[in-house]
Amino acid sequence: MRHLLLLPLVLISSLACAELPETDWLELMPETDRLALENMPEISHEGAEMESGFYIPGGLKQQTADLPAVMYSTKTVPAFDGKQIRLGGYPVPLETDAAGRSTLFFLVPYPGACIHVPPPPPNQLVLVRYPKGIELEDIYAPLWVSGTLKIEQVNNDLADAAYALEAGVVRMVEESDL
Repeated sequence: MRHLLLLPLVLISSLACAELPETDWLELMPETDRLALENMPEISHEGAEMESGFYIPGGLKQQTADLPAVMYSTKTVPAFDGKQIRLGGYPVPLETDAAGRSTLFFLVPYPGACIHVPPPPPNQLVLVRYPKGIELEDIYAPLWVSGTLKIEQVNNDLADAAYALEAGVVRMVEESDL
């Protein structure tokens, strides 16, 4: 009888340690935005940052007025508000702690989004709050971020985002993940 009582605890603890399934970035967009993005004409990722060879503050802000409306969309998917997710992406550091670990950063769906024009739409940018912090040696190295996603309009000098995530776990993507 005692072994039967322990079995559920073992199952619960192993489930608690298991990672959440991956959320695809496109799931964060309403279907109308996904279709508009898929049918959008090719756009150039060349811009002032690329031409000058260095980063210009505000690089994630939309800078071209002639982009399709989907590139400015803050429309979200209500089902994700308060949902536990695991999202893979690339960091754009915003704040660090005294030890130099990133505690606040944007997560973007592709590497180099912080230096390319145009950036992803706001509903494809997630502000990550991670008080534990993570050492980021390379912004081109992908991360897994797990935690509670919230619909939250975030506007700062660097970018506009439609989601924020209170991260419980942030880790580098490892070879074994691929």
